[in-house]
Amino acid sequence: MKISTAGESHGKGLFGMIEGLPAGLKIDMDEIDGYLALRQSGYGRGARQKIEHDRVEILSGVRDRVTLGSPVTLAVWNRDYENWKFCMAPEGCDTSARTLTKVRPGHADLTGLKKFGGTDARNILERASARETAVRVAAGTVCRQLLRALGVEVSGYVRSVGNVSDEGEYTFDALSGRLGELFMMDAGKQAEAMRLIDACREAGDTCGGVAELRVRGLKSGFGSCMTYPEKLDARLASALMSVQAVKGVEVGLGFAAASRRGSEVHDEIFPGGDGGYFRKTNRAGGIEGGMSNGEEIVLRAAMKPIPTLMRGLATVDCVSHEAVRAATERSDVCAILACEVVLESALCAELAGVVLERLGADRLDDVKDRYGRLPQ
Repeated sequence: MKISTAGESHGKGLFGMIEGLPAGLKIDMDEIDGYLALRQSGYGRGARQKIEHDRVEILSGVRDRVTLGSPVTLAVWNRDYENWKFCMAPEGCDTSARTLTKVRPGHADLTGLKKFGGTDARNILERASARETAVRVAAGTVCRQLLRALGVEVSGYVRSVGNVSDEGEYTFDALSGRLGELFMMDAGKQAEAMRLIDACREAGDTCGGVAELRVRGLKSGFGSCMTYPEKLDARLASALMSVQAVKGVEVGLGFAAASRRGSEVHDEIFPGGDGGYFRKTNRAGGIEGGMSNGEEIVLRAAMKPIPTLMRGLATVDCVSHEAVRAATERSDVCAILACEVVLESALCAELAGVVLERLGADRLDDVKDRYGRLPQ
């Protein structure tokens, strides 16, 4: 399975194509729109979310809400395009309008100009913008529906915002009770995190956070220990790291494993009924030797603070080469809830690809049959 996306932040829209989906998968468009709305929500979001009200449109590959086996094309149109058409239209526009030369530290602006040429960072930021993740959420939700058809569920929550961290441990079922404003689990911690976001807004600053993701129901043996590119933890980490602003990914204990003794890290194996096995702990996060072991997959991703600060950081104008304050674009103070939703979607997309590579079938009923015959 292959997923490709296209589109610019202030262009006509965002577009995605999913190739390799089996025929016969029923598509719930309301669920896709629901996750698109979640991506736009969360305490600390900016004014752009009041302009766009994202909805998905399916352009190909689906008939009467059921996949055909052909490429599925998705569109999320930008309402704000009408306000930018004069300087963004591919048919012809005024490229001298709304240029950005005061490149922003922490963004793709300057490095992108060095790579692709030019002096207007608008050509870089329009694609590097996290607005692109809207169509990734749409595609990821389609993949979520495929995984659900096999009994595989994906969820998550926000574990920390800035230096406000929740060290509690929660069951998969408990995650359905995550709190709306920030997707945290502890009301007291969430209130503290919201106060931190308010303080950042007052100071013209931003903050990031950590999201924890879980996968339940994935059977053992997905991924491989035989070749490096097939290692499941490597593939999932790559998928999460591809999300804008993510700077680190952990599996299971993650970095904490480095400070513990082996007896406190590795999950002991015990004989189970009917010749099976079980583990009393899941410090490995459901992945051993680059393969799923049948336990819950546990991943955490760290999102850096958004690089567009309203007070602007010191930088250089790439045309005049003068020292200036960085440009400000309409932006968020904190987007960790949105990032969590995007991370779930990226995880669903990569997992769906891994599953289909192993099971290989053109029809959903064949995929389900092959998955049902796998050992736990």
